[in-house]
Amino acid sequence: MISETSRGIVRSSELTRFRLAPNPGPMSLDGTNSYLIAAPGAAATVAVDPGPLDEPHLQALAGEGPVELILITHRHADHTAAAERFSALTGAPVRAADPAHCHGAPPLRDGETIRAAGTDIRVLATPGHTSDSVCFHLPQDGQQGSVLTGDTILGTGTTVLDYPDGTLRDYLDSLDRLERLGPATVLPAHGPVLPALDAVARAYRDHRRGRLEQVRAALAALGAYAGAGADVRAVTDAVYADVAPSVRRAAELSVAAQLDYLRTERTVG
Repeated sequence: MISETSRGIVRSSELTRFRLAPNPGPMSLDGTNSYLIAAPGAAATVAVDPGPLDEPHLQALAGEGPVELILITHRHADHTAAAERFSALTGAPVRAADPAHCHGAPPLRDGETIRAAGTDIRVLATPGHTSDSVCFHLPQDGQQGSVLTGDTILGTGTTVLDYPDGTLRDYLDSLDRLERLGPATVLPAHGPVLPALDAVARAYRDHRRGRLEQVRAALAALGAYAGAGADVRAVTDAVYADVAPSVRRAAELSVAAQLDYLRTERTVG
């Protein structure tokens, strides 16, 4: 299914194509995957996450045909920085869960179905990476459907929880919700396309549960609780001992989210 045009547009599923934005980095991996959604014969496309403000990238996306709507998975700049410019370039409105990132259209609503580009696009609130994170479910995309997962699920590795905006409790609930969609194709905002969303969501959840056990062990070794006595840096040193300096801050955010989860767990228990 993988094929590429002269504009760098790659076929990712029956109803989607993407272009890799030129913004590689420790957090964005190879760059942001900016998607185009359209059913065969559709008069226009829906664009998802225009990415960084890079004019050649935007011109290449716009060159694939009319764009009737721009969707945003979450607020981070590697997804939103070009949204206003791409809207001006194409004349398409922008919709996101966060009203601050909408242009000429209302915010996205959890559970709504958008009929555009000749297909149905179902909006799923999936907070955790950020509080405004959403995924887009394309139930008509192939036999199993597909889901554009933004940064909630990546094509390589695992995502950061942007604590305190994103929380582990929300994230685990979001993984449960995605698992229930079955073996849909995973169309991530960073990294390669993956099969079997349900299996990937389970693996992500198992990874988070494993990290929680490591955090508990680190707290015990440090003689600390998850509350005020917990030192995020000390726990990070223990749990992420080999983490690269370029992603150290992300590791600390994840540890802070895990400590918050454990504090809540102790309070509820």
